[in-house]
Amino acid sequence: MVKFVGRARTVALALFSTASVLAVALPVAHAADRKPKVSAEAAVEKAEATETETGKVRRITVDGKSISYRASAGTLIIRDDAGKPTASMFYVAYTKEGAAAKDRPVTFLTNGGPGSASLWLNIGGFGPVRAPTATPKATPPAPYREQENPFTLLGNSDLVFLDAIGTGYSRTIGDTPVNAYWGVDQDIDAFARGITRYITKFDRWNSPRFLLGESYGTTRSAGLVYKLQNQGLDFNGVVLLSTLLNFGTGFQGSDIDAINFVPTLAATAWYHNRSATHPADLDTYLEQARDFAFGPYASALLKGDRLSAEEEDSVARQLGGFTGLSVEFLKKNKLRVGMEQYRNELLADKGIIIGRFDTRFTAPASYASGDGAFDPATNDAATAGVTSAHLSLFRQHLVRDIGYTSEMHYRPLYNAVIEPQWDNQHKAPGIDRPLPFANTGLDLAGALQRNPNLKVLVMGGVYDLATPYAGAEYDISQLYLTPNLRQNVRFAHYRSGHMTYVDDTASAEMKADLDNFYGWAMQR
Repeated sequence: MVKFVGRARTVALALFSTASVLAVALPVAHAADRKPKVSAEAAVEKAEATETETGKVRRITVDGKSISYRASAGTLIIRDDAGKPTASMFYVAYTKEGAAAKDRPVTFLTNGGPGSASLWLNIGGFGPVRAPTATPKATPPAPYREQENPFTLLGNSDLVFLDAIGTGYSRTIGDTPVNAYWGVDQDIDAFARGITRYITKFDRWNSPRFLLGESYGTTRSAGLVYKLQNQGLDFNGVVLLSTLLNFGTGFQGSDIDAINFVPTLAATAWYHNRSATHPADLDTYLEQARDFAFGPYASALLKGDRLSAEEEDSVARQLGGFTGLSVEFLKKNKLRVGMEQYRNELLADKGIIIGRFDTRFTAPASYASGDGAFDPATNDAATAGVTSAHLSLFRQHLVRDIGYTSEMHYRPLYNAVIEPQWDNQHKAPGIDRPLPFANTGLDLAGALQRNPNLKVLVMGGVYDLATPYAGAEYDISQLYLTPNLRQNVRFAHYRSGHMTYVDDTASAEMKADLDNFYGWAMQR
């Protein structure tokens, strides 16, 4: 999950993604200088240096066609350059039976955090089994209902869901420190080795290849496609869902995050009937909000204390119309609205706080204390409303449908331990010194330049406060791609939140867009 307050971004995109307030604004320690506080569990729970795999053949109907597939789960051993086993990466895979590798794409999917396993994209999004939710209301407790997933990507591609080291059943091995892969570049390296091992083990060297990342998984995927392509593994496509590429835009004194925030605030106020107008055409309305944000609003913020009283009044009235906030509140806050401020202020007269990861969700303002800096389930009705259904049915699916069991503790979300120890530095292409924060948009640009056939689809929800969809569009625009490469990047946004796929209507639209994307990326 991502959250940002005061515009400072940080890595904390667990179940969906994150950005934890102020953390990124602190000085970043070099890996050698860090003195991590490791929990007792993390200190003792290690993996064996042995690969495992189990599975069952199942059948599903996708788009009217019956598909026989193998559902499997297991571990991939990651080795360093000397061949020493350093980590065990857990995966769940769905592969079509009888398909030739060269004719069957394979997609590698990862969730965010850092600190989240990939079950959310699987059981909630694109795997063959789906855990329906009551979105945008809280899903009642067990028993939950599972179903064949009509929105699965299995009709287009084999699917491999990978868990970051320290999450799910993924762990380090032997004397390798538990936090050895807890960093931007360390994490990318782990996934590069894990994916290469999967391709080697299952002879997928001649299969079309795709990456799909959600939240921090988008940060990862942008860096990962660059690294893998530089190692000789070109990709056909990359899907970025709820995107955050550049963590360097949210420091004090920079207002681009406030500007990118406006269309999401406008969508939220529109949904809750708090906007000055309520046009039936939301898409056109959001374009108007975007024009205002990058026009009069951006101009006003750039002027700082040189802004005239007349212009401040005018901009405050327009901003209030889009966001549902009072002119007095906006002027008091110098026309800048923090995420937590907005969540608490929009429906304050009703004693209600709106969701962080999906602003359609609501809860009593006393729902929980604290701002959830390191716990994505704290004080967010959107997270609490779906987590139990997804986790419960995924654990059942692993045992009943796949036959995978383990004595190891399964970690769906471990960001409370991982995030404080995360090394935010990133060695970006063409920059000699490591950046103190991740900007893997630079890596994505390098990947597109190296492989002019690479296609990218950027997807997001208009009700997502964690990773506003306008921010992804801005990050891509700042790469200044040449026209022939810029046409390889497409955008789509949906009337949903951070986990766009928990909404059935949005999922149907996403499937149609993804079907088209796979066809486009596979063109010769």
